Amino acid sequence: MECSCVPHFELPNPSKLFLDLVYHYDRVASFYPYNPHDPASFQTAAAQINLSADRRAALVSALRQKNGDSPSLALLAQPGTVAVVTGQQVGLFSGPAYTIYKALTAAKLARDLTARGINAVPVFWLATEDHDFAEINHTWVFGAGHQARKLEIDGAWSSSQPVGGVPVTAPPIDALRQALTGFPFGEEVTSLVAEAYRPGRSLGEAFGVLLKSLLPSFDILQIDPMDAAVRALAAGAIRTALDTAPELKRLVLERNKQLVEAGYHAQVHVEGDTSFFFLLENGKRVGLRQQERDYLAQGRRISTEELMERAEQISPNALLRPVIQDSILPTVAYIGGPAELAYLAQSEVIYRRILGRMPVALSRAGFTLLDARSKKLMARYQLTLADIFHGDEALRERIATGLVPPAVGKALEASKAASAQAIKGLETALAGFDPTLVAAMQRSSRKIEYQLSKIGRKIARETLTRDQRAATDAASLSGLVYPHKHLQERLYSILPFLAKHGLELIAQLYENTHLECPDHQLLVI
Repeated sequence: MECSCVPHFELPNPSKLFLDLVYHYDRVASFYPYNPHDPASFQTAAAQINLSADRRAALVSALRQKNGDSPSLALLAQPGTVAVVTGQQVGLFSGPAYTIYKALTAAKLARDLTARGINAVPVFWLATEDHDFAEINHTWVFGAGHQARKLEIDGAWSSSQPVGGVPVTAPPIDALRQALTGFPFGEEVTSLVAEAYRPGRSLGEAFGVLLKSLLPSFDILQIDPMDAAVRALAAGAIRTALDTAPELKRLVLERNKQLVEAGYHAQVHVEGDTSFFFLLENGKRVGLRQQERDYLAQGRRISTEELMERAEQISPNALLRPVIQDSILPTVAYIGGPAELAYLAQSEVIYRRILGRMPVALSRAGFTLLDARSKKLMARYQLTLADIFHGDEALRERIATGLVPPAVGKALEASKAASAQAIKGLETALAGFDPTLVAAMQRSSRKIEYQLSKIGRKIARETLTRDQRAATDAASLSGLVYPHKHLQERLYSILPFLAKHGLELIAQLYENTHLECPDHQLLVI
């Protein structure tokens, strides 16, 4: 196995806020209270947690319903134990591969903190409250040729129904089996998925079962915010947020302005009538629009006082959710991706007002996985990872350029050089004859350069057409590394990688999760 670091600024479209949090903490210190790369940050954050014995006992009891008795739960029951938390929407068949990378990062940090004298357990927050069914009703896999294939749940569901409670009816197990045919561990992986996504379970339950099946040795506790016992634990912080909502709105608007003035972006747009709350009612997640201390919900006016009485039926929005999460859990660190860490820059003001503390914000591990053949193809065509990030067509042209016969390539370059020299001589002559004609000549020169470059691209494409193997190689590399112009980890499920390399890949990923390295990892298996 070969592992190398790829700085995030070499990946497509990184945000400035994320890059500075990862590489230049001093620039974002006013938005995040702890430097994620300073070991002392975790000690300080842990010291800020004050979870009473009764509250801890209630939390352990609530988690036991989903997790049973386990070493992690027993450790969490001990005074002073903290949580390393991550989470994800309950996407079909475990969602994108980075779901697993988040969980492994949380598990490794919990182990590292415990070894340093801060007892810690990993916790995975199942985002079952989310109501965007279109975001979780599908997954992407690939077959032997690395061509992306979308698997989707049939059926239409209410756009306002919390996705975690949607029943499993017709999961695309057969389509998964067909897609993974030819991989040595395809049937083993499909069987795990079929066992998890049995009819009668909800999507949230099935996601949790599959996650445990894929990560059995890490004892990661799962928490479902839709569980009644968990909602009861959240009610106090929900009431505080409702009572202070106008102040919270003002603080967030000020923070958004500060972020923009510092050259960053506000991940969540907030307007005058934006609220931090949804109401769970009749199986739906109903949006609330704020009007001073009242709220509008589907034409009804509801007072803050009424909502406070119904606190266990309130669901937080993206900015409030992490605060509610950490009012329940003794969170020392939160493991997230770029978007989630951007949320926290806005949520920090809510944390400060409601909890008086905030966890360390740490980037999850990220991987691009290559097999040995793909690595050889990159070497054969003298490609870097960045070459593949320009999309399928650009990659084809990049490979094709290297396949142009030397004589043709030399002739084209000679034509370009001769043309440039001739044009330069003509420009010199025109400058002495009529300077007004020089600008026209320069425009014509650019057109000539463009046409010669266009001919070069046509030559390259024709070369690639004649070399079908190279065309197939280009499609395979692009499909594996940058499918549909997405980072591999953001589109594909972990499942095809496990089907190809075996379940022991999880342990290899864990070993290559390096907390001290903030970079993306290129891993050749």
